[in-house]
Amino acid sequence: MFSGIIASIGKIVRAEPLAEGVRLAIDSGGMDLSDVNLGDSIAVNGVCLTAIAVKGSVFEVDVSKETLNCTIGFEGEVNLEKALRLSDRLGGHIVSGHVDGVGEVASFEPAGECMHLVIRSPHSLSRYIAAKGSITVNGVSLTVNRVEGDDFEINLIPHTLAMTTLKSIHAGSRVNLEIDMLARYVERMMGA
Repeated sequence: MFSGIIASIGKIVRAEPLAEGVRLAIDSGGMDLSDVNLGDSIAVNGVCLTAIAVKGSVFEVDVSKETLNCTIGFEGEVNLEKALRLSDRLGGHIVSGHVDGVGEVASFEPAGECMHLVIRSPHSLSRYIAAKGSITVNGVSLTVNRVEGDDFEINLIPHTLAMTTLKSIHAGSRVNLEIDMLARYVERMMGA
């Protein structure tokens, strides 16, 4: 489990093809890896991946073909977060690290010192996105301001822009989306 509060911006330093996926080496960008053990989970752009090697500031993960097929993929800079401990603060919201779909940035415009972000979600996810609810975009826990059809709006403050890779997106960018876990369970209970 994660909180969606990004610890560091890392960088993909190596990608090696596997028979059914890819092995990535990721520089942690200053995130302390001294307490990361083999088998620990690290969210990379919102995708829960398993550390299979840790050497200094670099860790390695294997990414399956299935994960590659349902995410935006992995290149360049990435948002990183280590898995939560029970004693950690939950500064964002409960995030599983299981991407529900890929959205597309419809617009990304200045709004004073902030940025106004509009994302078009896959239609199948729209019913789970609520105004003033939580959503995870590339691993970042965010609050939805408005929803209209398949589009939802977010206001990004300067701190979020400085501490995440969201500052690099633009209209047309694809982003990993994870809907709020509570919405998923409410939907299941309502259908039962």
